[in-house]
Amino acid sequence: MKKGILLCGHGSRTKSGTNAFKELVSALQARYTEYEVDYGFLEFNHPVYEASIERMYQKGIREIYALPIILFAGSHAKNDIPYEMNTIQSYYKDLTIKMGKHLGVNSFLLELAQKRILEEESKHTPIDRKDVCLMVVGRGTTDTDANSDVHKLACMLGEGMGFGFTTVAYSGTAYPNVTKSLELISKMEFKRTIAIPFFFFTGILLERIYKQITDFSETSPLEYIYTQAFGSDELILKAFDERLEEAINGTANMNCQMCKYRKQIVGLESEVGKEQIGHHLSVKGVLFEEDEKVGQKNSVLTKIKKGLGI
Repeated sequence: MKKGILLCGHGSRTKSGTNAFKELVSALQARYTEYEVDYGFLEFNHPVYEASIERMYQKGIREIYALPIILFAGSHAKNDIPYEMNTIQSYYKDLTIKMGKHLGVNSFLLELAQKRILEEESKHTPIDRKDVCLMVVGRGTTDTDANSDVHKLACMLGEGMGFGFTTVAYSGTAYPNVTKSLELISKMEFKRTIAIPFFFFTGILLERIYKQITDFSETSPLEYIYTQAFGSDELILKAFDERLEEAINGTANMNCQMCKYRKQIVGLESEVGKEQIGHHLSVKGVLFEEDEKVGQKNSVLTKIKKGLGI
């Protein structure tokens, strides 16, 4: 019996971000032809996960590998998507959903980051990397385990490529934010600072990061530049090959040793043992780029919406 792959996206408020995600979906559909490959969103876009899984179920799929299109293991990877999958799993007695792992720290992501930096460097006058500061920009979460992965990749990338100094900034939630990090870097007076945002696709957050860097650069005699998003590069596809293989073999383990829900982590003691509850219901499918025709009138999703009065 044919098996399915659900690509679990987050969702974007911009059409460009949603279109970029769909490009990745198309690339993986062409790559995994022996599977029924579909996609869904946690918030802001349609179809939501329930609709996509029902669509596969109606096609006879009874085993699904759910692959999070998530870079780092914050609350989306540890709580929200697993909560959604567990909830949907309870609707079907004869359906098995197996969760894959977020991409996290891996050699393919590191190699792709190097590739994006080299692409941007080629557009500018060569400078000794000892005179250049590297700023790695993460999404930023309340989960220090996820934020630590950004630091680890920054360290490996900065030392591996020989930059004079490497630091981290976040687009939100965690500290320091992009502007504050740029202010700190400017005091060291590196000739150039190159920022690499660790983001799959363009969107509101990435556009905001680019604007912050551009605005700061216009007020400084020093040079501040940035790389493009990761997109659907072959190296990203190879990373998903690895995560799919882990899901199939049952080795897709999270970093439970440093998980704030399982262990007492400094500053996050109140999170231990917290019940797994999704918090994206109010924004599920809010910005429909496709309408309800994706689902059926008697679908599980429609029944849920009617029951909740949505």
